Amino acid sequence: MPTPEGSTPARKATRYRRRLRSRIILSFMLLGFGLTALFAFATNWTRVRVENDLVEEVMNSNIEQAARQFEDNPDNPAFPVDQIRAFVYRPDRFESVRINRPEWYALRDGIHGLSGTDEAGNRFAYKLAVRKTPKAWFFLAYDMTQSLRSEQQFNRAIYSSVIVFTLLSLVIGWWAASRVMSPVSELANRLRTSGDDTQLTALAAHFPDDEVGQLAEALDDYARRLTEVVQRDREFNADVSHELRTPLAVVKGAVELMLSKPDVDDKTRARLQRIQRAEQQCTDLISALLLLSRNERGHGATDVARVAEQLLDAHRMQLGGKPLVLRIEGERGMVVDAPESAVNVALGNLIGNAVKYTLQGDVVVRLLDNAVEVIDSGPGLSAEDAARLFERGYRGTHAEHSQGGGIGLSIVRRLCALYQWNVRVLPGEERGVVATLTFAAEKP
Repeated sequence: MPTPEGSTPARKATRYRRRLRSRIILSFMLLGFGLTALFAFATNWTRVRVENDLVEEVMNSNIEQAARQFEDNPDNPAFPVDQIRAFVYRPDRFESVRINRPEWYALRDGIHGLSGTDEAGNRFAYKLAVRKTPKAWFFLAYDMTQSLRSEQQFNRAIYSSVIVFTLLSLVIGWWAASRVMSPVSELANRLRTSGDDTQLTALAAHFPDDEVGQLAEALDDYARRLTEVVQRDREFNADVSHELRTPLAVVKGAVELMLSKPDVDDKTRARLQRIQRAEQQCTDLISALLLLSRNERGHGATDVARVAEQLLDAHRMQLGGKPLVLRIEGERGMVVDAPESAVNVALGNLIGNAVKYTLQGDVVVRLLDNAVEVIDSGPGLSAEDAARLFERGYRGTHAEHSQGGGIGLSIVRRLCALYQWNVRVLPGEERGVVATLTFAAEKP
């Protein structure tokens, strides 16, 4: 069931939308974080790659040197070189390698990275160069423990740099967003305060000839065109109101004069009364449309029960033998702060639709505490009708042979939006339709 639309449409729900200022700040922060993290990753990768290459180059050259030294002096099994220790095992000691250093025994030729924890619980790491020949096995160990600690310190430093530069990017983004958004915010403030004046205020004169200045010029042009449209609309409404009220006043006076004559027969009197009701309906409709066009609320103390009774009496005279019972239920006394014309148009459309589409049975107007229900026994309401009933120009599935342009309920919806009332039309429990008009009532 569509609810009455208010004067301000709801903003479209956007899940990932943020303010432009926030998006600029976030972009700067993400850019700073991305570039710093990428630079940190590249630096760390380069450092590790260069360090490994250097270590492996040193180890390869040293293991060659150890092999040559073994050829010269086979009785010396170990060769200390700074952080590097070289071990040589003859064939008769191959089995001792499996027993004493099982992690070395199965290694193939090449350079391998090994790590572990000593007896004190401290972590150590080293690279091991392996070369196995039938005459001897050569192992060259390079201590990487200090390098591992340096790597941890380097990683902490580089991670801290990423955080620092990200925060710096956030500060720069905040400052840049303030500078970038300053003219836009000024334009928004000037545009907001310009609505307080009856005269147009030029915006473009306050801004340089840049993107914001071009936006201000476009807004000035749009405001001029919009003001012209509003002015033409006001003039049209005033002209229509005057030009229509004058002939209606003439019709009203003529009908009242003819009805005052005692020699008018019943058939003529009924026709004159019908003209009188049509004149009153036109007058009320003009008043309601003028209120809508001006978007201003009229005030008054309208007795809803009296309006409902008048509407039902008018429809009873137009049934023309239609087997339909019109009745009113509920407690009287509800008074609405609105002109009688507005209540007459809103409630009259609901009652008129119920009478129009109900071929036989009942149309009941039920008065509640702050609402009126119009219940009919007509053909009911389809799902499509319920969804589109208040659209301007929409005529329901049961309106094929009826007159009307489908704007009555649209006017009701606009009146409800103006007075903050609520209208809904739902299918009845068994058949028919239940239309409910809810408004705040003031007790006299």
